[in-house]
Amino acid sequence: MKKLTPIIQTAKETILLESAAIANLAKLLDENFEKAVNFILNSNGRVIVTGIGKSANIATKIVATFNSTGTPAVFMHAADAIHGDLGNVQKNDTVICLSKSGNTPEIKVLVPLIKNYGNKIIAITGNIDSFLGKNADFPLNTFVEKEACPNNLAPTTSTTAQLVMGDALAVCLQDLRGFTKKDFAKYHPGGALGKRLYLRVSDLIKNNQIPKVNVSDSIAKVILEISEKRLGVTAVLENEKIVGIITDGDLRRMLSKTTNINHFTAKDVMGKNPKTVQENTMAIAALEKLESNNITQILVVNAQEKYIGVVHLHDLIKEGIF
Repeated sequence: MKKLTPIIQTAKETILLESAAIANLAKLLDENFEKAVNFILNSNGRVIVTGIGKSANIATKIVATFNSTGTPAVFMHAADAIHGDLGNVQKNDTVICLSKSGNTPEIKVLVPLIKNYGNKIIAITGNIDSFLGKNADFPLNTFVEKEACPNNLAPTTSTTAQLVMGDALAVCLQDLRGFTKKDFAKYHPGGALGKRLYLRVSDLIKNNQIPKVNVSDSIAKVILEISEKRLGVTAVLENEKIVGIITDGDLRRMLSKTTNINHFTAKDVMGKNPKTVQENTMAIAALEKLESNNITQILVVNAQEKYIGVVHLHDLIKEGIF
């Protein structure tokens, strides 16, 4: 067996230590977690997430997760809060405070002020008996035995535990709200994830030309049409209805057998019963159809089965869906 290098050994120890600490979080869950989730769910306000140091960094990620999964949230740095930013906290807001020790000076100043406002506090802390743990309405225990840091000083395991607890809150709320893929896409319109959920075939063909020939057209015209429209394919129509498809591959195969093409027409070369997709189909579904049929282009039709364009695999790749 190959001996592990010191670097790989340390990396494995870090991962195993943190994964064990995360697994232990499941044992620390109690009724306070359920009460906290239900309180946020039934609240008319936002979630304000606050912390200091590395806990503040984790707080920003939790806020991002809340916002993208249907729970309005705002980050507030604990140090800034006691110097004016406390004005961010509105009447019906719920405040989540992150602190490993639960006894940092800023938290000790901030917690009483929030309570005086009448807002409920959810604590995510590694010390349930701390000032924060005792004064929170819903203390959530994220105790870890030790940090992954060799000196047991740099927040590593503890911040991972905070992040996971935040994810657990967000996912529970997402589930209870019935947050769907369509909702997710609404909050992620610019990303590849969102595009997989909202982009339709009609969006993909907007800038594409519409290659088409008639069944009686010559091969020369077919070649010209495919070359000009630059999609590597053309639909073959008869009385404005799709009856076939010709790809550049079809032409290459024909030319490998004969170069005398004068007597051939589109009908002689076309593939019959081509695959089609409706214009309102989701782009991801079009990709699945391309893959399942091992093709790179597919003809697009409207609700009346009229030919309106072509989707090429490159269109999907360009949009980051492939």
